[in-house]
Amino acid sequence: MGVAVSTIAVARQARWRDFDWQLTLYLALLLGFGVVLGVSAAWNDGPVPAGTIPEPVKTVVWSVVGFTLMLVAASVDYHWLRTFAVPIYVVTLGLLVMNLLFGSVVSGAHLSVSIGGLDFQFSEISKVLMVVVLAAFLASRGQRVGKLSTILGAGLLTALPTALVLRQPDLGTALVFIAILGGMLFISGASIGWMALLLGVAIALTPVALGVLAEYQRARLLCFLDPGADPQGACYQLVQAMNAVGSGGWLGQGLTAGHANQLGFLPVQTTDFVFTIVAEELGLVGGIILLALFGLLLWRMVLIGWQARDSLGRLVAMGLATMILFQVVVNVGMVIGLLPVTGIPLPLITYGGSSTVSILFGMGILQSVRMHTRTETF
Repeated sequence: MGVAVSTIAVARQARWRDFDWQLTLYLALLLGFGVVLGVSAAWNDGPVPAGTIPEPVKTVVWSVVGFTLMLVAASVDYHWLRTFAVPIYVVTLGLLVMNLLFGSVVSGAHLSVSIGGLDFQFSEISKVLMVVVLAAFLASRGQRVGKLSTILGAGLLTALPTALVLRQPDLGTALVFIAILGGMLFISGASIGWMALLLGVAIALTPVALGVLAEYQRARLLCFLDPGADPQGACYQLVQAMNAVGSGGWLGQGLTAGHANQLGFLPVQTTDFVFTIVAEELGLVGGIILLALFGLLLWRMVLIGWQARDSLGRLVAMGLATMILFQVVVNVGMVIGLLPVTGIPLPLITYGGSSTVSILFGMGILQSVRMHTRTETF
């Protein structure tokens, strides 16, 4: 008995030697990047009101909480996710319903639920949870993964949470769900032909989808097509963002010296439009460095998925990588005018405790995949 316990303890220690410190380093650097941008954004805001915690300090606190949760998640064998996939899905739907019923309303959208004085945006954690649910479903399909029934099943699983976030309305998160679904179907080996056919049907139904969007969401699409249509109204954010990006040049105007940033010309500059601070104050070089960090993070995530010993681990890794990649591409694309404004945050950079903690929790699951890749030997 004592020998068996000792052997298990040795095996667990060996797993922690496989903890991916490179992945952790890239996460820490990106979070540090976000803190620096937050300090710059608040540089000329004046004294913080009594009893209020500065946003950069909140980011550090949430990062500590997130890294702690990452270690906890890494210590648990990710294979348990398959066992608890159904309860996880039910919890996901429950959280999104809570967001609808009890979420505070900002600009017409139910964004977050306040618990004990802290705001939680349940749609953020739902992204990670849906990666887990879809990974468990697709991994369970085995040889049937190439059938139409697999695509339809995964689509039905994704449809309900997507409908709930659209009801908030939160178009950005809905698009992230769809991107995760597409990326994971592709990685799983689902039929490309059936996926292409369904994509064609979805494109054909786009006019119908536009009809159910909120008025401000349709205005954002109009601004993407013609930013000059309403430069002082619906298109104001996009016009100011493009001006700020263009003024940065190669090296930027310097931290705390950005004209649009420091004078507050751009609303939500620390959330959806945080990349404008990068472009204006750190220039093209700063933007390339930030995107390179994301590239290194994604490379590490894909590598962990490639080395996973089973389809569940591979799908979890690739689903999380798809989630991060899609958000980075869309966020940067909308800031520079290449994509419509959809309210998608820049991962690990945008202010928001829910987003930071959720992503780090997902990275903990990814660390578990890494640490349990090697087959145990006794």
